[in-house]
Order: sequence, then C-alpha cells, then structure tokens
Amino acid sequence: MRILIQRVSRASVTVEGRETGCIGVGLLILVGIEGGDTEDDVEWLATKVIGMRIFSDREGKMNRDVREVGGEILVVSQFTLHASTKKGNRPSFIRAARPEQAIPLYEAFKSKVGLALGRAVASGEFGADMKVELVNDGPVTIWMDSQVRE
Repeated sequence: MRILIQRVSRASVTVEGRETGCIGVGLLILVGIEGGDTEDDVEWLATKVIGMRIFSDREGKMNRDVREVGGEILVVSQFTLHASTKKGNRPSFIRAARPEQAIPLYEAFKSKVGLALGRAVASGEFGADMKVELVNDGPVTIWMDSQVRE
C-alpha cells in the first residue's frame, strides 16, 4: 500500500462537477492499494500518518501532528501510485489491486484514520474520474510504502 501525503492549506475533490470532499488546513492523502496488501498495511499506514509531525510549532519546526493543529484529512484513491515505468513509455498498472480487494482496504484506511483523528475524513469517490485541487503548504510532500517501512 502506498500513500502520498501532502500538507495543505486547503484541498478539494470533485466528481462530475460535484464536490465530494473539501478541507481546510490538514492533509491530502492519495492512496494506492497493491495486490498483496492487507489490513496490516492499512493499520501501519493509518497509525504513521496520524502521528506524523509535519506541522510547525511556535519555533517554526515541524513538530506537531494533524490532531495538534486541529487539521482535517482528505483521502483520495489513486491506483496510479503503483505505476510501473520499467518498459516503454506507457505505464503499467498490473500491480494495483482489483476493486474487489482495493475498495474494502480503502474504506478501512479512511475509517482508521477518521477514528484516530476523532472525526470523519473527507474523500473522493473510488474509481471515479476525479479533479483534485490543493494548495500545498510548504510544500511538504511525503511518500510512504507499507512494503518498504522506512
């Protein structure tokens, strides 16, 4: 399971002209699920992202997590995080999980993050053609992969 975390001043996602999620200060999390991912991957990433100290304290150091700043979270599914560009110029997405496996793990991730945050998270719509807008704060962008836990 891979996630791309972006610290934002604001972010939103729309599907067919309808806004499905919108946040102010917080985290936009793009989520890609791979064929071999499990609930363990969900648990590890949800715990890590909630505790990640990437918001500034009074001295300007990244020392506060999303809960400490009263931040919100927007979660958007993105199978393209598992693109393989090894051969040719057209990416392959063969490692991305099929919807039957990916949807329950995506929903579990949203749920675990929401429980840890103390409120529901905003989200996109799994499998839809989405338009995501954001103002990246910093910019701060962090890549995490549950198969490479560093």
